[in-house]
Amino acid sequence: METYSPTVEHYLVLGTALFFIGMFGFLTRKNMIAMLMSLELMLNGVNIIFVTFNKFKHPVALDGMFFAIFIITIAAAEAALAIAIIISIYKNFKSIESDEPHTLKF
Repeated sequence: METYSPTVEHYLVLGTALFFIGMFGFLTRKNMIAMLMSLELMLNGVNIIFVTFNKFKHPVALDGMFFAIFIITIAAAEAALAIAIIISIYKNFKSIESDEPHTLKF
């Protein structure tokens, strides 16, 4: 019985697909929570690509892993800050649609 092993192309297609699904979701949604989830999907797609290049191109170096951990850390901080901003906007406007808080600039 043969064992199947995914190649570099499989991981790159997966990472690219996640990134573009996230981009499509970010550009088409008006709900800020959905936009935040789409942004996290984009970051996860980039993480998959970093880890793939690290595994297949330089298996001894850990540069891709460090970049992925850095992105995960930044994404966690960004998510916490974005949720705080969304809660603040909801308290003021009673909505989390992205076209509502346009009056914040005045």
